[in-house]
Amino acid sequence: MDGATLARAFERNLRVVEMQTDGLTHEDSLTQHPYNVNCLNWVLGHVAQNRDVVLGVLGVDEVLSERRRDRYARESDPVTGDGPDVVRLDELLAVVQTQQRRLDESLAPLTPDELAAPHVWGDAEMSLLRRVHFHYFHETYHVGQTDLLRQMSGKSDAVL
Repeated sequence: MDGATLARAFERNLRVVEMQTDGLTHEDSLTQHPYNVNCLNWVLGHVAQNRDVVLGVLGVDEVLSERRRDRYARESDPVTGDGPDVVRLDELLAVVQTQQRRLDESLAPLTPDELAAPHVWGDAEMSLLRRVHFHYFHETYHVGQTDLLRQMSGKSDAVL
């Protein structure tokens, strides 16, 4: 796999997010559900936080501030309503779009040989491709949640 293929995969996820959030308000993204799941706002914030991790791995400046990344990090508190630390839906979408441009610029030019380069993550050594692909897979899991979260926020349509 080359970097351009991986960048296009991230771009497909962005397109799904854009379709699933079309017509939703910030308030819709904060809808609380009767199940033990995070709201759409937290899920999209987590996607943005995850993309910033990928940008950091690639040596590119992150888009979110550290405080905002921490708000949406793994095992962070759920978003249960609006507040000063909650990023508005329109801003989250703009962040993910900016991240996509940075992924296109930094990831797309990478060759298979460059992606095969060794990368250390914690105690594990793996290829750069394996690390970035893990984050792509993780993002895809959460992007899949947006379909149900859209419906649970009051929409009764089929986007995909």
